[in-house]
Amino acid sequence: MLVTFAQAVGDAMREEMRRDDRILIFGEDIAEFGNIFGITRGMLEEFGSKRVRNTPISEMAFIGAAMGAAETGLRPCVELMYSDFSLVAFAEIYHCIAKWRYMHGPEYKLPLVIRSAMGSSFGATGEHSNCLESLYMHSPGLLVASPSTAYDAKGLLKEAIRNDNPVMFFEHKQLYKTKGEVPEEEYTIPFGVADIKREGSDVTIIAIGLMVGRALEAAEALAKEGISVEVLDPRTLVPFDKEAVRKSLSKTHRAMVVEESNKTSGVGAELAAMMQEEMYDELDGPVVRVAALDVPLPYNIELEKYAIPDAEQIAAAIRKMF
Repeated sequence: MLVTFAQAVGDAMREEMRRDDRILIFGEDIAEFGNIFGITRGMLEEFGSKRVRNTPISEMAFIGAAMGAAETGLRPCVELMYSDFSLVAFAEIYHCIAKWRYMHGPEYKLPLVIRSAMGSSFGATGEHSNCLESLYMHSPGLLVASPSTAYDAKGLLKEAIRNDNPVMFFEHKQLYKTKGEVPEEEYTIPFGVADIKREGSDVTIIAIGLMVGRALEAAEALAKEGISVEVLDPRTLVPFDKEAVRKSLSKTHRAMVVEESNKTSGVGAELAAMMQEEMYDELDGPVVRVAALDVPLPYNIELEKYAIPDAEQIAAAIRKMF
């Protein structure tokens, strides 16, 4: 069945809410309006106002409420309209949600999913366009997912909702309208299992979110030049599938990380350090990082494009590796 990324996310929530009446969703404009991307449209009518609720524009308050709901046995899947707004509730997420299960012992559960739209979106500017995965990777106790396809989005979100640990679930805004095949039958995707989106033998690209598609574009162009590129999508950053990377590097012996977040202290910095420390013998050269420029994302559309990696920039960086 061919569905959009946005529909896959909505279907995952609907199916899980039908399966388990402890699951509830809330966030800004998600009830009558159905979320600014239409993802939760119709859920209020199906599940009622006790399970589908609008919130005030106070991320600190409703993320704290979600934490309390999870502590009492409910399984909230809440929405932050943009991932940038998670910073308003950073203390709750970083200090409490991430740490409390560890601090309170193994019997304590905190089944909470925080969904948010992230990334560049045609002039949304620096306050609505951040990719913050690396920030939450730095917070022990949080699981971090960043799917690139409709299939992955649905399977990972269902897995996240069933997990007893808190999950940061990032959805790139430019992916919402993309379409992909999603089976009608029930499925989930376990966290910590990467997916090879394209097999190759000369270089491994570890690409995240929107950058997976751009890495595949670059790989297609480079294939015409005789360069075989393997594209690996980790799907989840915490936990991270190191063995999939190791297996890929054992074939290609060259590595690149492509991300949309800023280069300094980004996901690529962590993954490059990990490969250098743990997989050095597989590398024939330094790990290359391709990322956004270290600037607040500009409002001007052409400057925004310049600041974010595209397929040609990725391909150019790969050519320099040989």
